[in-house]
Amino acid sequence: MPRSVNAVASRARRKKVLKATKGYFGRGKNVWTVAKNKYEKGLQYAYRDRRVKKREFRALWIQRINAGAREYGISYSQFMGLLKKAGVELNRKVLADLAMNHPEAFKAVVEKIK
Repeated sequence: MPRSVNAVASRARRKKVLKATKGYFGRGKNVWTVAKNKYEKGLQYAYRDRRVKKREFRALWIQRINAGAREYGISYSQFMGLLKKAGVELNRKVLADLAMNHPEAFKAVVEKIK
């Protein structure tokens, strides 16, 4: 009696991984064992970096707000303190966008809180 192996499912699984690793460097795109390891590692990085992305964007927004605020002689921390005291409820994402793309609107915010 021959051994029952689900070749259809095994091949489909391998094809799925090899399709996902298309474009990887070297053997990572066409050798099953290498491709499988790279694929799994890629999924780990994707999971981790979905959280890291949020940290990186917050840091970027803070840098942009800081640069915008310093044009008016205020540091980032002073600026955020004054915002809080004035009761202006704009988040960092919006403030960074104003500082970068709408300097006149950002200047209006700075003048309102001074």
